[in-house]
Amino acid sequence: MSIVSRPLRVWSFVFCLFATLASSSSAQAQATSGNPFLQKQLSRLDLGVSAIGSINKSTSGTNYLGLDLDQKAGTTVGALVTIRYTKSPYIGGEFNYTYIRSTQHYTQNGQDAYLIGGVQSNASEYTLGYVIHPPHLLLTTQPFVSVGLGSTQFKPTPGGGQGLPARARMTYYYAVGLEKDFTPHFGVRAQLRQTFYKAPDFGQNYLAIEAQTWSLEPGIGFVLHF
Repeated sequence: MSIVSRPLRVWSFVFCLFATLASSSSAQAQATSGNPFLQKQLSRLDLGVSAIGSINKSTSGTNYLGLDLDQKAGTTVGALVTIRYTKSPYIGGEFNYTYIRSTQHYTQNGQDAYLIGGVQSNASEYTLGYVIHPPHLLLTTQPFVSVGLGSTQFKPTPGGGQGLPARARMTYYYAVGLEKDFTPHFGVRAQLRQTFYKAPDFGQNYLAIEAQTWSLEPGIGFVLHF
């Protein structure tokens, strides 16, 4: 996949998913219009769909053979879907799903080690978090802060995954950002996330360096309020 086509495909996914969910949200709101309790619960829900970047830290360690190894994933783009439930400004929860495709490189002295060309893999993050919405700082723009944890599965692709198996890593994250609503049901969200996890090794001891790494994920997208 080319560098140009990948962002286009991510944005196509973002827009199509958002349009589909917006339609279903409208139908659901009509169906629950006669139930005050359901209306109240739905009013506390929102769904965000964003395009994100993925900027990854290079890390180093020693494998079981005592050889130094450097690991880094290529910079790329992906998609983030977030469902939030906000009871009050300081009480809220969220579920996050991210999808990112990148290539994990393992090098020694700047040259590929063991796996020529690296390991292309799909990274799918599943995390739960706590979110707060402090008082407005910039007119009608709403800030937010969230922290949480979960798991990220690194699944090698059929074409560039070197035949390696999928493996998951415990993942921690924080996010800060701003939201602005244009209608009672529609707004935009800009944010910066950072995730922390152990460098993936796909279950191979010669790739295992037991080192922590992180990904920085700036993002922008849309928010649907139910």
